[in-house]
Amino acid sequence: MRSSLRLDAVLVQAVIAGALSFSHLHDLAAAAGQNGWKAWAYPISVDLLLVAAWRQLRALRGTDAPRRSAWTWFAVALAASLGANVATAGLLDLNDVPDWLRILVAGWPALAFLGGTLLVHTPAPEHHEPTPVEAEETEPVREEVTEPEPTPALPPAAPNVPPALIAHARKLADAHQASTGQPIDADTLRARLGVPAPMADAIAAQLT
Repeated sequence: MRSSLRLDAVLVQAVIAGALSFSHLHDLAAAAGQNGWKAWAYPISVDLLLVAAWRQLRALRGTDAPRRSAWTWFAVALAASLGANVATAGLLDLNDVPDWLRILVAGWPALAFLGGTLLVHTPAPEHHEPTPVEAEETEPVREEVTEPEPTPALPPAAPNVPPALIAHARKLADAHQASTGQPIDADTLRARLGVPAPMADAIAAQLT
């Protein structure tokens, strides 16, 4: 509800300001020798230039494009509107308008046409799209991480067997050969000697 009331108040203020400014511009143009429809065309010309400059400022908002031209023509149109309001407030004798003011009023149409043309034909700011080369340059470079190749496992070193143990194992092997007729194997050696399997295999390898 508050928002709608505030909006209505702004609209009312805008209508009042526009009507008064329109009327003051008409009276000033008529006092400067612009009679009939020409006096009514002046306030329309000022308001159109003001709107065109404001729209250009809104279009350039948020861009890096220069806005000096739009601000210049906005200030010119605003000065014309405010000048008419002040001039018709009793500070100027409308029955005896000075020559410099008549010159300004007479030259306004050409000035407004120049400003409007420059504002309309100002190129709109273009959004720069990155080229494929620029896109590749901006993308982070991903380094490929190569995993180290696994080192092949070295075969376990053969245990160091004391000579006395080998001599004892040889006696056991001869006895086993004599009783069974077959050479002794590593498992039998491990059981008879009570040694680990790697040492039994090393002893068996030396007995062959």
